[in-house]
Amino acid sequence: MYIRSIGHYFPSEIVPNSYFTDSFGLSHEWLLERTGIVERRKATSDENTHTLAICAVQALFEKHQINPQEVDLIVGATYTPFDLIVTLGHAIQHQWNIEDIPVVTISSACSSLLNAMEIVEGYFAMGKAKTALVVAAEHNTAYYNPTDTKSNHLWGDGASALYVTQEQQTDSSLKIIDLKTGGAGTVGKAMEGVMLRPNHGGINMPHGRDVFIHACTYMAKATREILAKNHSTVEDVSWFIPHQANRRITRNVARELGLSEERIVSNIQYLGNTGSAGCGIGLSEIWDKINPKDLIVMTVFGGGYSWGAMLLEG
Repeated sequence: MYIRSIGHYFPSEIVPNSYFTDSFGLSHEWLLERTGIVERRKATSDENTHTLAICAVQALFEKHQINPQEVDLIVGATYTPFDLIVTLGHAIQHQWNIEDIPVVTISSACSSLLNAMEIVEGYFAMGKAKTALVVAAEHNTAYYNPTDTKSNHLWGDGASALYVTQEQQTDSSLKIIDLKTGGAGTVGKAMEGVMLRPNHGGINMPHGRDVFIHACTYMAKATREILAKNHSTVEDVSWFIPHQANRRITRNVARELGLSEERIVSNIQYLGNTGSAGCGIGLSEIWDKINPKDLIVMTVFGGGYSWGAMLLEG
């Protein structure tokens, strides 16, 4: 499989750390030390999960002049749905009038993007599709919980979109060398570490420490395993794109792996935690910097718990 094109979008409205200082007494210094976040993006009243996704897909189509009618599979990924009936994937299908193709929308929390890629892998293997549009979008602030001062300062909104092909179409396409995901619902506080219950306050993270520990453990472990399986080492990695959850988690995982700062892709400092969209946004932001034969590792961790890693080559 190959990533032929990519696009991203995040809203223009900025929520600086000063908002949480004024509202909750959380200082900029404390927030920066604990999370690495300086500001995060918030959707306007006219935006939602679907519109964020549509903007990301539009950016993808425009970047490489992709014809929407060439898409024969759409996979949406989100844990913050705008509508549970008209799903994210169907909103994309409707926007571009792409008739009679398979459309799926899935959630495995912040790991959703890589699970969406595995669905594409399955459709390709079964001969049911040759091209796919994978779209991850999160409207976290729609479920904002002002009473959860442990985590309400983390969340941001954004979307990323990937055009995936079974065969290589251009020299600039990224080759997907390997992809693996897993569930860790049996460990630690997996069932209550992070919760999103619309009828009970929205997003809540009562066990942030447990989330932190397992995110660090599983992202480092998944990275090592996917590299070893493909006869590569951390020294071979040109770009490392971790789930954009917390800058401290990123630094902890990088230190555990022995990765230098210049190889790490990070956008949480100006976007906040954009959930399953964050890694895709990161890949989109460095797209024009990727050189031939560059090795890229993307690794994710989500509530529930879920984890994954993807190995790419430029």
